[in-house]
Order: sequence, then C-alpha cells, then structure tokens
Amino acid sequence: MATNDPSVVGESPCQACGACCAYSSNWPRFSTEDDAALDRIPADLVNEKLSGMRCEGERCAALQGKVGIATSCGIYAIRPEVCRTCMPGDAECAMARKKHGLPALSGFAA
Repeated sequence: MATNDPSVVGESPCQACGACCAYSSNWPRFSTEDDAALDRIPADLVNEKLSGMRCEGERCAALQGKVGIATSCGIYAIRPEVCRTCMPGDAECAMARKKHGLPALSGFAA
C-alpha cells in the first residue's frame, strides 16, 4: 500500500513522492552533462530547445506514477545531473513537497 507518510516509506522516500519532478518546467534542465550522456536520453523526452527534459505542464515527461503516492523515473539510470543532485529533505525537496501539499521530510538532509 502506497503512502505519503515519510515515516513508513522504505529505502527511498522519493518513490512515494516525485514532487521535485513535478515542480517546474525549468527544473529538469541540463547543466553539466556531456554529449554522450545527453545522447542516452530518449529524444522524445528532451525539450524543443535541447536544454532540458520535456515537461507536460510542470511535470517531467519521464516521471511515472502519482505525486505523493507512488512514483518512479522512466530513465532513472540515465537521468540528468540536476535530478541526481536533488536529495531527500534538502531545500529543493522541501520546496517541491510544500508546493504539492506534502510534509517536509525529516532526518534526511539539513
């Protein structure tokens, strides 16, 4: 049973969240990726400017599932650097969770 209560989430609270991936169409932008890394991302998931992930509204097109219930990344192994640096409980996480009405995570990041 999926829940948005961070106290009962397994190894990663991200799998019951996904808020950072549905925060802003400007969020999943490419910054430090080299050409080889970018070439691994499916073209249909890259925006028209080739500057970041394609979004449907504010939601990254690679995000699967329902925010706050159960989510996953369709390209997790090859996700952009900005996605790799967002950590459970950090300032960006807290901001995204707040936007979706989810409680801040405690015990993960300062």
